Amino acid sequence: MKYDFTSIIDRHNMDAIAVDGLGTGEMSPAKPKEGFDIIPMWVADMNFPTVPTIPEAIIERAKHPAYGYFAPREEYFQSIIDWQAKRNGVTGLTKEHIGYENGVLGCVVSALTAFAAPGDAVLLHSPTYIGFTGCIGNNGFKMVHSPLKKDENGIWRMDFEDMDAKIKANNIHVAVFCSPHNPCGRVWEKWEIEKAMEVYKANDCVVISDEIWSDLILDGYKHVPTQSVSEDARNRTIAVYAPSKTFNLAGLVGSYHIIYNKYLRDRVVAKSSKPHYNEMNVLSMHALIGAYKPEGYEWVDELRQVLTGNVDFACNYIKEHFKGIEVSRPQGTYMLFLDCTKWCEEHGKSIDEVQKAGWDVGVAWQDGRMFLHPCAIRMNLALPLSRVQEAFDRLDKYVFNAEK
Repeated sequence: MKYDFTSIIDRHNMDAIAVDGLGTGEMSPAKPKEGFDIIPMWVADMNFPTVPTIPEAIIERAKHPAYGYFAPREEYFQSIIDWQAKRNGVTGLTKEHIGYENGVLGCVVSALTAFAAPGDAVLLHSPTYIGFTGCIGNNGFKMVHSPLKKDENGIWRMDFEDMDAKIKANNIHVAVFCSPHNPCGRVWEKWEIEKAMEVYKANDCVVISDEIWSDLILDGYKHVPTQSVSEDARNRTIAVYAPSKTFNLAGLVGSYHIIYNKYLRDRVVAKSSKPHYNEMNVLSMHALIGAYKPEGYEWVDELRQVLTGNVDFACNYIKEHFKGIEVSRPQGTYMLFLDCTKWCEEHGKSIDEVQKAGWDVGVAWQDGRMFLHPCAIRMNLALPLSRVQEAFDRLDKYVFNAEK
């Protein structure tokens, strides 16, 4: 490969919650016992060096000693238009449809408060991304969950009848859609998005579509933008994207929305502008421009191969070695969602005991109950394969087969 996905980066004391945040709060894993190093597998960021054109772009801009007020460059908007066209087949996207967002969740809140009032119900799918739970709940909205269900092949599917019934029963007019889905890793097929959008249309729902994972699709699958499935979807949907998940830029802050419908766009922009806080950082603008250069396209293609290999290894290892642990192979993202229900029942263990046993040996994975599953663990595989292999070796010896 042209780019480096094998080096083990030392992130200690380099502003990384993934390693320096252990043992610091209720949501973080505990620090490992003596003799075990940390394998960070909880925070959804990557342990790979990003594409070199990003730090090059930041450094080049930082050489100029003035960092005053600025307006986004035309190159910023054109980079997004070209990226969406080449990666997702998007046509008809123009500068006016694109708007800066400090983060995906910030846009979710702006959109919710523009089209619903505190106390109103919002539809989401469960398992549910913890960020949605936090930002929607913190702003006083009632969350109504439509559970995803596994089919006969273990693939997570939407229950369209349940969605429709819950929307009607709760007078819902705003829905949050996650594509690809976090934490389940589903890359929705076009027909699935079409059926979901039919349900939303029939109930006059504005749709907020979180597509931050859209670049991280595993081999054999393809992202279908929610706005692309019909003219109604194009005009009903507030879509949110970012280079932050793709290129590991969350610490720089910087997402963007795509909204074709002027009424929706005007309301979201009005809401997000009122706090005078949703403003772009000049270095994050140059980071996006650096990310969306030709090298960025190459880097993401290689990254997808690496992530596919890591997912294949992990899923095969679980199937062969961890009896009672169920996992639906993700089609996108770099997260695994382990259902530990059967294993815990068979071994008389609680999910707290399982996750603590992993933490003790340096496998810093994440409690899945935060994603509204009673007995699950979420696991980040965006590490060099050698680190993933080491993590599973420790889980084999000290957690799932420790009694042998």
